[in-house]
Amino acid sequence: MVTRKDAVKRSRGQVENGRDAGARKTVITPDTPYAECSERLTAFGGLLALVKFLDLLDFEKTFEGHYVCPKREAKLGDYRMVLGMLTMLFIGFQRLGHLAYVRTDAMVCGVLRVKTLPAVSTFWRYLTSLTIVQSASLLRLGATLRAKVWALCEYAPRRVTVNIDTTVATVYGEIEGARKGHNTKHRGKKGLRPVLCFIEETREYLCGTQRRGETISNEEVARQIRQFRKQLPECVKEIRVRGDGEFIGWESIKACLDEGFVFTFGNKRCTPPFPEDGWYRHGEYEYNECDYQPMGWEQPFRFVVMRIREDQRGDRQLKLLDSENFLYRVFVTNAKGRPHQVIDDYDQRADVENLIGEAQREGVLAIPSKRFQAHHAFFQIVMLAYNLWRWMKLLAGHAQREAKGAASKDDRRRITMPDHTIRIARLKMLFVAAKILSHGNRDEIRYSMHEQRSAGLMDFLGYLDRRRREAA
Repeated sequence: MVTRKDAVKRSRGQVENGRDAGARKTVITPDTPYAECSERLTAFGGLLALVKFLDLLDFEKTFEGHYVCPKREAKLGDYRMVLGMLTMLFIGFQRLGHLAYVRTDAMVCGVLRVKTLPAVSTFWRYLTSLTIVQSASLLRLGATLRAKVWALCEYAPRRVTVNIDTTVATVYGEIEGARKGHNTKHRGKKGLRPVLCFIEETREYLCGTQRRGETISNEEVARQIRQFRKQLPECVKEIRVRGDGEFIGWESIKACLDEGFVFTFGNKRCTPPFPEDGWYRHGEYEYNECDYQPMGWEQPFRFVVMRIREDQRGDRQLKLLDSENFLYRVFVTNAKGRPHQVIDDYDQRADVENLIGEAQREGVLAIPSKRFQAHHAFFQIVMLAYNLWRWMKLLAGHAQREAKGAASKDDRRRITMPDHTIRIARLKMLFVAAKILSHGNRDEIRYSMHEQRSAGLMDFLGYLDRRRREAA
């Protein structure tokens, strides 16, 4: 007796090997007839994986335990209003107006449990009712979810590295908090200047905030640094902090010392006196170090430097001190190791620019309202959606490591889930066409066996179901 599951596996194997014996060749010509169908179709079949993932994290209960509801009563309730914005951002839309394009999508409406999404103005009015209080509660929610995801992935690092940086969101019109500041692409225009902190090992957003469009003060940097410990699981005992010359100052240094962090910051404010007999060559460049106490600092610290000849500069984009025929890269640190080792470790921070660019494409640059507090909350919603992708990819990678070596020959062509960028992961595991069927008062989602991505997606859905059963 051939069961339905065996028949599906056999058919899938035939399709993957190009031997679908029962299929007729499809011929599409200008005379091919066309019509509408009554079946519910969706382009976002991968949203089912998000629903299962959120259930595995017990997201709704965790949300209700951390989220501080605004004064305005939501039509769908606070949970579904925030979930609607998260779903929009997860799909890849950046502005609330884009909800109009998925207002009747079967999958999106099913996730929010409505026949049709409310008007866009409903979401807009809810967003404008949010304040900094909701922003802080979303940050606490992210910290709790991070601990759950790391536990599911059996990831318990003792040491992590946090890279901190700022970016510029150019604005047009009268936007609260907008200032004219350092804006490389739109000089002289107003903008907001959010600060973001990323974990290097997992490439996920740790914490940050939306800010006015002016240079970040040292007190603000210190405030961000003091949040790191609260946002990380208890397994993390050592934290390394890296930032460029924008973040150097006594307040940020003192915050790292008080929290017990190892730090390395770029320097653009002081000129330590390096001894002439302390230079040594490693590779193409020369290095040196000294102890120096800048004006206003309560104690001296270690400064390390890389010296580069003008003819060796090449295409490097550096902020250096000029002296005769040399360019200098200077850093303050309390890390151990020789100067070239400290600077080589700092250079790994360059990847944070890629993460910020990715966050910008996910919606950090979107300005949905003129109210600064609404931007403050929307920023955290955007970065929570960003982290949902990161966490799903971590869990998918954990699933692959469990199944490594057990795949059969028929599975060799399956597309793997994790990828380096969210944009590519969205193409692989979200934009998968699906049909939603209803029978027996229940809804069922069907994926095409002719779609190459369906096999990998169904494997991940099966893995999520197994983990949900284990957690129950």
